[in-house]
Order: sequence, then C-alpha cells, then structure tokens
Amino acid sequence: MDHALRLAARGLGNVWPNPAVGCVIVNAGRVVGRGWTQPGGRPHAERMALDQAGPAARGATAYVTLEPCAHHGRTPPCAEALVQAGVARVVSSLTDPDPRVAGRGHAILRTAGVEVVEGGRFDAAAALQRGFLTRVTQGRPMVTLKLATSFDGRIATAAGESRWITGPAARRHVHLLRLTHDAVMVGAGTARADRPALNVRGFGAVRQPVRVVIAGAPIPALPPEDDAHGPLWVLPAPLPEALAELGRRGITRVFCEGGGQLAAALLTAGLVDELAGYTAGVVLGGDGRAAVGPLGLGALADAPRFRLVETRALGGDVFHRWVRDLM
Repeated sequence: MDHALRLAARGLGNVWPNPAVGCVIVNAGRVVGRGWTQPGGRPHAERMALDQAGPAARGATAYVTLEPCAHHGRTPPCAEALVQAGVARVVSSLTDPDPRVAGRGHAILRTAGVEVVEGGRFDAAAALQRGFLTRVTQGRPMVTLKLATSFDGRIATAAGESRWITGPAARRHVHLLRLTHDAVMVGAGTARADRPALNVRGFGAVRQPVRVVIAGAPIPALPPEDDAHGPLWVLPAPLPEALAELGRRGITRVFCEGGGQLAAALLTAGLVDELAGYTAGVVLGGDGRAAVGPLGLGALADAPRFRLVETRALGGDVFHRWVRDLM
C-alpha cells in the first residue's frame, strides 16, 4: 500500500476533478501491475495497473488507495474491471464518499466473490486525498496557505522590498508545491501590485495550475492563458462562496500565496487546512510588513492552531508544514 500511495501522489495537481489514486497488483509475491490516475483523470489507476498485469491479474491482490469506482462515465467502473480480470482480493484504504460510489464499488467486488479488505494505511491515504475528500464532503477545495517570511514573521521591509527573503532552494520548492495543487490563489492587492505569473517553472512541460484572483473589481491584466500559464479565474468575495464556486468547478487543492489580508480572511473564516511555511534567517523588525493581516483575536485560545507534520532545511532556509486536523 505504501507503494500505491507513492504512485497516487504523482497525480496531485494533475487529475482534478478526479481523485489521485494509486494501484499495485501483486501475484505470488511479485508486482505484476501498477498504475496511477493519469493527467486529466483518465485512465484510472486500476485500469492502468490491470493493463500492465494482463493475465497475471487473475488470482492476484490489488492494493488501491481509494475504493474502486462504481459508476459508468467515459469508461466502465473500475470495480467491474477488477472482477472481469479475475482479481481475487482487493485491499483499499478509503471508502469513496462520492455519492456515485459510497460503498458501491466494494459491494460490486464482494457480490462477485472478491475478498475486500478496507482501511489499509487509512491515515496516510486520507492525508493524500484531503483535497478530494474536502470537495466532496464540504463542497470546497482544500486550502494550503503558503508564507515565506523572515525569522520574525515579515514578508517585506517597511519600504516594500521583498526579493528575495528566502533563497533559491526554497523558491524552487514553492514551484514544486504549486505543481501538486490544482490552483494558485492570490488577493486583488497582490495581483495589482506584483502582477505575479502564478505558474510552475523549472519542471519542464507540466499541466499549469488554474490562477485564481479574489477581487471585487477589475484588476490589471495578468499573463493570458497559454502553454506557460494556466486559466485565469477572477472570483469575487466573500471567500466561502468563492471557494464553493471552485469546488463546483472541480478544483480540489488550492495553494494560496497572498497577500496578508487574504491570509487573514481565510484564517478567520476557518478555511485554511494546511500551512506551508518558509523561514529565512533574516530579521526585518517591527516596521516590516507582516505576513498576515489583523485577526481581531480577543484571547490566545481563539487563535487558529495547526499541528506540525514536516520540517526540513532548504538551503539556508527552513520549510515547515502544519495541518489542521480533519473535522
């Protein structure tokens, strides 16, 4: 299942509105097929793994990070494909909450005599699928708030100089995280002041994320959609409605890169699921520009809190990732 989870991660940011799924087929102790959801959502991981396994799928065990689909779309259900291939056992991490599936995939398998084991590496799979799960259960995408700051939490000097607080390794890592999200989001102030490209650079030809600007009025033109820039969507506040619209459009993972007022609004509304922080060993002082705008907290107990799940050195900077536990 760990292998299947690593395969599934390859689809993050590249398969929306579908979930990023991984599948490994094992027969007599040997991997005979493996697959992950392909760009745009097709083919599914199971279909890719079954095609690779061929006749060796008969009597095998399939490890799948999400319940095989049960509904007919552009392709037949993966649950039926596993049955037809003669797979004897399916181990899945999560039940798919999509109403079109929601246990029906497992039921198809069991009815056909396939042994089904649920819950393998549940926590890891739920973390990987957080964007898809949030969209299906809450009607909005998962939101990652990225902050690149000085040691004392500033994003620019008092005069507005910000390039570059962090070093090349941290900036390259930001592009890697953009690559694993469906959309990159900024506020109107950041769009007007910086006219950011909001694209992925340095990783070759990739599916560019959708660029989202939260703005109540027209903004200066950003680069148009082309091979190097994804679609540009300008959505009005309030934020819950904007995120609900992104969910309706199929977006599962949003990477928010500023500015401070947008960050504060997301945090105040309880809409941030992960924090991605980059901290540099430079001090800008109290007259520097804060990374997050006012939250209006009356007590420390009211402050949004997150749980540390990852930390690493990136050149001369530190990357740290924090999550808000699933409700």
